[in-house]
Amino acid sequence: MKLLLPALFCFTACKNEEMKLSDFTSDGCSLFIDGTFEDPDLWKECCLKHDIAYWQGGTEEEREAADIAFRECVKKKTGNSELAEVMYQAVRKGGDPYFPTWYRWGYGWPIGRGYKPLTNEEEILVHDKLETYYQNKNNSGI
Repeated sequence: MKLLLPALFCFTACKNEEMKLSDFTSDGCSLFIDGTFEDPDLWKECCLKHDIAYWQGGTEEEREAADIAFRECVKKKTGNSELAEVMYQAVRKGGDPYFPTWYRWGYGWPIGRGYKPLTNEEEILVHDKLETYYQNKNNSGI
């Protein structure tokens, strides 16, 4: 099934269409809270870093490394290994690049890219778009 899904998505999303990277966006901890009642943004930074990795996509190994870094970040921020493990398992189960969701691996690219290393040109594009994101964020006073 995993092999069939990328082919179907790519047929509809990739046919005669150049794979273009959208601007970076983050909704914090997609489908999960960003922190506690006492500190509503406690682990939001972990989710932002994780979103950057998921937005740009890459290989299956890079996704696994991003998910592990996410788990460790949440554990460090909270001191709660169980919470970190629950969040880790959620992203492992729900973040495949083949799901047509806004939080999938490689969500900056059209559906159908799957697990694919970034080319040098794509890495430059990722860098430029992140630079623009942070400039806009700083200029808006956020």
